[in-house]
Formats: sequence, C-alpha cells, structure tokens
Amino acid sequence: MRTEDVLAAIATGLWRWDNASGTVSLDGVAARLLGLPAEPVTLPEVSVRSRFHPVDWNEINGIVTLAVAEDTLAEARLRIMDEDGRVLRTVRSRSKALENHGPDGRVDYELIGTIQEIAEPQPGTTAVHTPITGDWRRSREAFLLDAGRALAEARSTAEVLRVAASLSMPGFSPDGLAVFGMTGDRLAVIGHHGHDPGDDGPFARMRLDTDYPAAEVVRTGRAIYLPSPEEYKRRFPATWPLAQGFGRGSWAFLPLIVAGRTLGAWMAAFKHPVTFSPDERSVLTTVARMLAQALQRAGVAESERELTTGLQRSMMPQLGPDIPGMTIAARYVPTGGGLQVGGDWYDMIPLPSGRFALVIGDVQGHDVRAAGLMGQLRIAVRAYASEGHRPDAVLSRASRFLAGLCSSQERDRSGSRGRGGEDPDPFEDADFQSPRFATCLYVECDPRTGVLEVARAGHPDPAVRMTDGTVLMRPTAGGLPLGIVPDTDYPTTRFALEPGETMMLCTDGLIETGGHDLDTGWARLRAILESEAHDGGEDLEELADLLVQAVHGPSSHHTTGPLADRREDDIAVVLLHREGADRGRGAPVAHPARPARRTMLTVAQAEPERIAGARHQVRELLHDWADADQVDSAVLMVSEMVTNVLVHTDGDAALVAEAVGELGARRLRVEVADASDELPHKRHPGEMASSGRGVLLMEMLADDWGVDPRGEGKSIWFELHERAGQ
Repeated sequence: MRTEDVLAAIATGLWRWDNASGTVSLDGVAARLLGLPAEPVTLPEVSVRSRFHPVDWNEINGIVTLAVAEDTLAEARLRIMDEDGRVLRTVRSRSKALENHGPDGRVDYELIGTIQEIAEPQPGTTAVHTPITGDWRRSREAFLLDAGRALAEARSTAEVLRVAASLSMPGFSPDGLAVFGMTGDRLAVIGHHGHDPGDDGPFARMRLDTDYPAAEVVRTGRAIYLPSPEEYKRRFPATWPLAQGFGRGSWAFLPLIVAGRTLGAWMAAFKHPVTFSPDERSVLTTVARMLAQALQRAGVAESERELTTGLQRSMMPQLGPDIPGMTIAARYVPTGGGLQVGGDWYDMIPLPSGRFALVIGDVQGHDVRAAGLMGQLRIAVRAYASEGHRPDAVLSRASRFLAGLCSSQERDRSGSRGRGGEDPDPFEDADFQSPRFATCLYVECDPRTGVLEVARAGHPDPAVRMTDGTVLMRPTAGGLPLGIVPDTDYPTTRFALEPGETMMLCTDGLIETGGHDLDTGWARLRAILESEAHDGGEDLEELADLLVQAVHGPSSHHTTGPLADRREDDIAVVLLHREGADRGRGAPVAHPARPARRTMLTVAQAEPERIAGARHQVRELLHDWADADQVDSAVLMVSEMVTNVLVHTDGDAALVAEAVGELGARRLRVEVADASDELPHKRHPGEMASSGRGVLLMEMLADDWGVDPRGEGKSIWFELHERAGQ
C-alpha cells in the first residue's frame, strides 16, 4: 500500500509550502481540511493564508522560524476559517522546514508536512484549551527570556519603553502599547507605541476615578481583558468613544505592581480579535511584571543620576576667569560602583594678593558621607584661603576643622547611645560616624613669575612636564593627612614653573586604578604626558582627556572601556600650563635651542630617607642620557654630596640639577648648597675607612667640580659633559 493511501485512510493530508515561489501544494485530504474541494491543487500563498485564523497565522510564523533555527519539527494547532470568518475545524500540523539556496544567493525555505483534524474539548469538560502545542511553548519561553534580559539591561525609563515597544510576543503581537503612571491622584501616559503624535492628549491627565480600564486597573490592582469592541463598550461606555477611533479589536490592561505597590498600568491593544486564553494571559502577566520591575529600576537609577549630577555641579567648581599667561584644565570621574559621587575634589581660588590657589584633595572613602565631608572641607579651605592665609596655615586650619568635625559626630553617636531608646544600627552608624581623614595638595601660584608655593598633606606629589617633554615628579615637603592630628605643621616647598612647562596635580585614583601600584601607575601616566607636545589651550583639554581615558577607557553611552565596571577610587586631575615666552610673537624660530632641563630638591636633617629621592630625581632627569656610566657616576656623586651635608653640618641640603644643550652634547651641572661655612677638603682614608672619599670621587668622576662660598654657607658643584657614541 502506498504512503498516500495510508495517510488518506487516517484522514491525514500532505502539503508543501514553497516560500520562494509563494505557492502551496495540497493533496485531496489537505484541501478538504482547509475547506476546499477534495482534490490535489496548487494555490497562491495568500489563498491558503486566508483560511487560517489570523492569530494562529502569526503563531505559525514564529514556530517555523524557531524550527529552522533549531533544525526541529514545527508543530502547531490551527483553526480553519470559512469565507464568513467562522471556525470550521481545528487541525494539527507537523512539518519540516528545508532551506533552499537560490542562484542569486538568496536563502528560502520549503515547508513539507502533514495536517490532521483533531477534536476540540466540548464546553463543560475538564480539558484545557491550548491553541498552540509543541514548539510554541519553547518559543514562548525563549521570548520571555529575551524580554527579561532586554528589560533588565535598560538603564532609563525611555529605554524601558523602547524595549517594551519592540517586544514581539509569540502569536499575538500587539499593535498598540501604552504605559500609564500615577502623578498624585491622576493617571498620565508616560510612553506609548503604535499611535500618532498627540493621540495621548485625552489620556494625559486622567483622574483615577474615571470610568477607564487603566484607571480601574490602578484602583483595583486587577487585570482587565476586553476581547471585543462590544465588550469594551459594554463595560466602559463613558470612555469607549475615546478608544473607538483607534480601530482596535481587543485590549488587555494589566497592573504594574512591584513589592505590593501599584506603579501604573500597561495597555496592549490588538487589531485582530484575541480570546485571551490562559496561555496568552500568562504571557501578558509575566511581561507586565518584568516591565514594572524594569520601570522601578530605571526610576531609581534616574534618581541616583539626578542626585549625582546635582552633587557634582554643586561641589565641583567651575574654573575661574582666564589667567594671563596661564591655562588650566581639570577633570573629575566618580567611582564605577554604587552612587556616582565620592570624596575627591579640586578647586581654584582667587586670592586677595592677586595670586590664585589650586587645591586638590581626597576624603577617605567614596560614599555619600565622603561626598558630604568633601563639600564641607572644600568650603573651609576656600574660606581660609580667601582670608589671605599662607599655604601652610590653610592646611593647618583645615586639619583642625576636619578633626573637630569628625569628633563632634563621634560625640553625637555616643550621646545618642546613652539617651535611652533603641540603640543605633551598629553596622550602619559605625562606618558613618567613624573618623575620616583627607589628603590635600595646596598650590599658591603667582601668574606673573610662575613661582609656586606648595603645601602637602599626605597627597601625591605634583608632576611637571618640562618644555623638552621630560616629565618628573616634583618632590615637596609634606605632613600628615588632614584630620588625623588637629595641630599639624605643613612645611612649604617653593619652586618656579618655567615658561612652556605643565604641572599635573591628581588624586591617587588616577595613578592606582586598574590594578596598578604607585610605580606602575605613574609609569602609565608618564607615557601619556611624554607622548606628544601639548601647548596649553585646547591641547591641555585634550591632554586631560587622554589621562582619564588611559584609566577609564573612551567615553560612550553603554561602555567606558575595559575598566568601566571598576569598583575602585574616584579620579580628580588638574593641569596648569604656563605659556611660553614667545607665544603670540609671530612664527617660531626655525631651529630653536633645546630648552634647559632642571630639577631641585631639599633634603632636611630629619628626612635622610629623601636621599633616595634625590638619586631617583637625577636618574629621571638623565633618562635619555647617552652614556649610562655617566648617569651612574652622577647618581653616586649626588648621593655622596647630600649625605656629607647631613652628616657634617646641622642644616638642610638644597639640590639643584640642570642639563642644557643639544642631545648627545649636553652639559649636566649639579649643585648642593648648605648653610655651613666649612669648606670640604681632600682626605686620605685608610683601606677600612667608611668615609672621606667624597672629594676623591669628584676628582675621578666629574669633568669639572668646585666649591663656591656664599653669603650664608657654600655650594658644592660638579659638571658632566655628555659623551655620545661611547
């Protein structure tokens, strides 16, 4: 017996759907089941499509697409309609989709399968009616997973609404969507899709007691399903004229509920009739719950962003008016975790003397309390500076202010514990009321001469980019961070920013973020600073962006580079550039002389550990010196000269090193000054002696050296001439 005879005996028809030609071939049984004459026939796709219920047609499209992707059978339950729109029967289709590659490279598929009539459950029976079986359930699960992921990734209310508008539900995709929110005792449309601009006007400010489905859903917290216009008109006659003009055939209004609180309502409207079976209601309810949670998350995120923006605008100052001969650029980047605000800050303060002050600091932590303390401390520093105090006095007063502020909060915490009632939450108050400290760097600048006076409280030293591109960390004297000891002295370091040089002030977040320590982080920043010439103005703004992007990655709406999801410290950076002397005086010199490279350092009697810093400064100054042996000699002589000052005198050692000339033919001059009048003299140490070789080293290693008496003390110096190619 042939296969066709067997299938005909069990009332099972065959069909072949060719997507490329747009035709459908049916055998006699399949044609009869579709309400056509019982004979083999080939029909256009539109003729067969008109026989399916429109809801089922949408569902079978999704099922076939999923079957093609999974290489499985597509199984569906379909209702067959006559010319008058009445349901003739229900059939089950099982088919296999085969891909066909055309000569033009286009990929189409051919659907080959069977169709068989099935009995529908009669009214009053316990059978559950499910319009689609088999793969449809997997497509529904896949849809819900995709919808949940898309809604979870939405970061704003606008994004949530765009995702909701793009959801294509399996088998019954709505043609119109609207999200209603509550504003006081009124209902407002906060987003819609599938409507023309202005269509939401009558629904914009609707009272909650209005006879409208969305209002009733918000009042009662229960969903409303309206499968037909007649049902809508019967239940809500007062607002039916408003909905009638949109030409919809079915409506679903569902509450948006989160944690037992109704946030609003969601409307899904359909042009074709929808019966809202249990499966369809389950999908709509699940989407409504996910939509409500996404809207709440977006609202919280928008509130946090608004709070962050407000805090940043109020606490981060605008750089003041233009300063003749100076250019300033600054950046602040909050931490990547939690509330986007922290304890880093910067400020520029005009001073009564006509100078200005640059301040950069970092309050311990990057939370709300750190931001609050930062705001109070910034105001205090600005007030002390505006009164005309010197840099050391400003930091001393600021330290006393912060220590007093934290101690008063600690007393308040202890007092609240002893006044009866419930004890404060130990996990919350312990951190919020605990003492905090802050690092700070205060620089007073004379824009006319470029002289800088620096006071430092536990903060990273400033860095200076010289006119030839060399970058050095400028060592400065410092004291404890603010707030640790109320009465702390902060020594002041004075040096000049030469024309064409740029100074960088930053918090440790710029250096250490990304798994770096102080050394590797500084090497990363130094490479950026030395990468190319930056000459103030727009170049300084570009340099500030490059420094931040080296840590944080290029800015974008969705990602900020490989370190976007960091949970580290905030970043603040300030750049100060002193314009060159020849700026604005016509064309530059064709072959200008290479500018001098200079550094200076003071080593106090109480800080012998800074001798290592002096050696490091000289080595950094000579980082591109041609002869490595000469660099080692210079470092050795500097170490010997500074050590002799600390051992044989009672004063401090002041080191000045300068390299001048063209590459390969430069001259290094190093001077170490002290306040003693006793001149060095040549000694003849024994084999076991531990000192007395300083002058011998100078004679052996230096090209020239000497001692210059001064009004108070003396200066010991040596010179080295670069020997290229040796």
